Amino acid sequence: MTDRGLWSYQEIAAHIRVQAATVRSYRKHGLLPEPDLVEAGKPYWYADTIRAWVARRPGNRGHRGP
Repeated sequence: MTDRGLWSYQEIAAHIRVQAATVRSYRKHGLLPEPDLVEAGKPYWYADTIRAWVARRPGNRGHRGP
């Protein structure tokens, strides 16, 4: 199933159980995929983009999240 819902830093943070500031830091350091959309200067990612990123990131340890 495809999930085309857009996630902000807050939704990503909740998904991977960290603070939004941590997700911002990941982006700053090139550890987060490029945003799928930037609207009014704010980045957004499709849920599928983030789930794929989570699945392949080092230290994943099988986290599947909601």
